[in-house]
Amino acid sequence: MESQTHTEVVRAPIELCFATLVDFAEYPSWFRVIRKATIENADDAAGRWTVRFELDAILKTITYTLDYDSERPSRLTWKMKEGDLKAIDGEYQLVELEPGLTEATCTQSIDVGLWVPGLVRRAFEQTAIVDSVREFKQAAEARAGV
Repeated sequence: MESQTHTEVVRAPIELCFATLVDFAEYPSWFRVIRKATIENADDAAGRWTVRFELDAILKTITYTLDYDSERPSRLTWKMKEGDLKAIDGEYQLVELEPGLTEATCTQSIDVGLWVPGLVRRAFEQTAIVDSVREFKQAAEARAGV
């Protein structure tokens, strides 16, 4: 699996950025491709969650479950537990640049489980990661009142 990475500077405190990332129930309100997010298991104190997602992939609905682990407030990692795809893993790294300004870097690898030409796959994966990080940025900045 090849990984894709995208970074945005978010005008919000690092704790608020982290809180936005782990507010999984709200994902459908700001991630345009996510139809539903169901928290199957949560241990907020330990920073671990299991979440089932339904995504609108235009031609069909894709479902998968991710296991999340975190180091509050700077890191959130995930790995696919089960689902319609072969594998997904990734992470967000958050770095406080100054109070109220956070650098957010997302790195993710996806294996859809079937052959897709490399150029098409990379273009899709890069567009998907850029869109998702920008949607996260908008949600975090909205929570910060920016």
